[in-house]
Amino acid sequence: MKLEATNSPFNEQQVQQLNEVLATLTQNQKIWLTGYLSATASIGAQIPEAPAGGVQPPTNVVALPAAAQTKTAKHITILYASQTGNAGGLAKKYGEQLKQVGFEVNVSSMSDFKTNALKKLDHLLVIASTHGEGEPPDNAISFHSFLYGKRAPKLDHVKFAVLSLGDSSYEFFCKTGQDFDEQLEKLGAQRLVDRVDCDLDYDEPAAKWFDSVKVKLEEGEVSPQTIQEAAPTVLDSDVVYSRKNPFKAEILEKINLNAEGSNKETIHLEISLENSGIVFEPGDSLAIYPTNNENLVNALINALGFNAESSVNVDDRAVTLKEALTDLLEITVLSKPVMQKIGEFTLNEEFHALLSDRESFKNYTHGRDLLDVVEKFAPFSWNEQSFVNVLRKLPARQYSISSSLAAYPEEVHLTIGAVRYEVDGRERLGVCSTQVADSLEVGDSVRVYVQQNPNFKLPADDKPMIMVGPGTGVAPFRSFIQEREERGAEGKNWLFFGDQHFVTDFLYQTEWQGWLKSGVLTKLNVAFSRDKEEKVYVQHKMQKHAAEIFEWLEQGAHLYVCGDKDHMAADVHNTLLHIIAEQGNKTEEEAKQYLEDLRKEKRYQRDVY
Repeated sequence: MKLEATNSPFNEQQVQQLNEVLATLTQNQKIWLTGYLSATASIGAQIPEAPAGGVQPPTNVVALPAAAQTKTAKHITILYASQTGNAGGLAKKYGEQLKQVGFEVNVSSMSDFKTNALKKLDHLLVIASTHGEGEPPDNAISFHSFLYGKRAPKLDHVKFAVLSLGDSSYEFFCKTGQDFDEQLEKLGAQRLVDRVDCDLDYDEPAAKWFDSVKVKLEEGEVSPQTIQEAAPTVLDSDVVYSRKNPFKAEILEKINLNAEGSNKETIHLEISLENSGIVFEPGDSLAIYPTNNENLVNALINALGFNAESSVNVDDRAVTLKEALTDLLEITVLSKPVMQKIGEFTLNEEFHALLSDRESFKNYTHGRDLLDVVEKFAPFSWNEQSFVNVLRKLPARQYSISSSLAAYPEEVHLTIGAVRYEVDGRERLGVCSTQVADSLEVGDSVRVYVQQNPNFKLPADDKPMIMVGPGTGVAPFRSFIQEREERGAEGKNWLFFGDQHFVTDFLYQTEWQGWLKSGVLTKLNVAFSRDKEEKVYVQHKMQKHAAEIFEWLEQGAHLYVCGDKDHMAADVHNTLLHIIAEQGNKTEEEAKQYLEDLRKEKRYQRDVY
């Protein structure tokens, strides 16, 4: 609608000028202008004219009415505790979304956050993953300890919300997020929304949590849409491959790295990324969506007494029972939530006693699968649909990438140890590792996506690094050395590798020796535990070179550990503390602080599992 000079208080020139301006305004700008003009008219305010010779700020500031004001934007701090990058990725994504609607947002890893700034916060969002058996990720250890320590401040002024990521196959599911949620409340902070605990398939519950948080944050605010128009959505024609949209990749090469006679089977897998646009950095992982073993699926269906061709619904998709149990659902991991759901379909007293006894539950479920449960505790009152409703989705399995994109463009290499063991006289198979070892061949395809790991990254090219990676833990260090060779990096490189036997288990032996000869690899120390009567591990080799390790650390070296968390990584950590105390003439507490300082400086990084 246009203004007309007739029946208006404006002359024709003013009407023309107003129509030109109004044609350029958005609806929100018109609303703001209406409130502004009403306010100035009601208080008789006048905006002073600028004096000749230049524009000067007015001496009187006109107060706008509430309808036209923009309240001071709330400042939001988002802290993330992330081991593999999922929590960090969500934090950054949600931070950007809050910025787009007008909030001031600071997104930070917990390791980078200054704890004294807690006193200055008013809104805190925590997105935390849980590592291993209920422990905080490496980048959250110090912050977690601080919150539980005597120096933690009262946080009565803080409003907070916690999103927790975890894996329900572990006993202490989402414990780190639960810890933060409970401790923040104990320190006086007020909860914006209830904590949400997410399993591996976290997208939907995380999005619902964030929507609830956003509603709470916007309460009492002028809706950001009344201040500015939403930015247009930019559509990218390029396909982005991710956890929800994996890339179907062809296998180019498959080699067993262990020689004949080895107790192990370690597969070197080369996969094509051609035409995918997928990129990664040394230290990242590749996730593979596996399928369950056909023999196990058939045995489970027979034990259930179901028809393999029965139709069931999984995520609003009709499939046969066999398809669901082969391609879509987890059948090898007995998590507490799954076992509790199973308990709803049986009156078996032994089963319920197992659920109520923590140690018995842990001992029984370790290494067993759904077939064990069905055979031992039958009968159950379920049908095909209610049975599949009990199960969680089949998650991808992640493996440290063992190649550099610079060295092998449009390829990705993995180093996968086949998992085989026996329980109750029946052979058990790792879902993905034995599919790779037994079923997949060159020319076959697998569905993959890259999982970034921001907490396991190469140092600057001129910095020395020490790498500790026994067994398949050596995988990322192969990518590190390839990358440094391609860059022409000048930093020194020292590898500690270990396995069972020199003759059969020295993974990538010729490559390491070649790099040693060319000088790309400065030092190589190996430990083969079964070649002599006395077992020798990587930590023993480290202790033997204690003085030089400490010298490298004092020179600014970065130290990396990859592999088994419960045994190797713990032993290496304790050895490092001993080396630092001994060589640096430090007390136990001083050695712990030295190592903690290395962690904070991102000079002590671990990829352990």
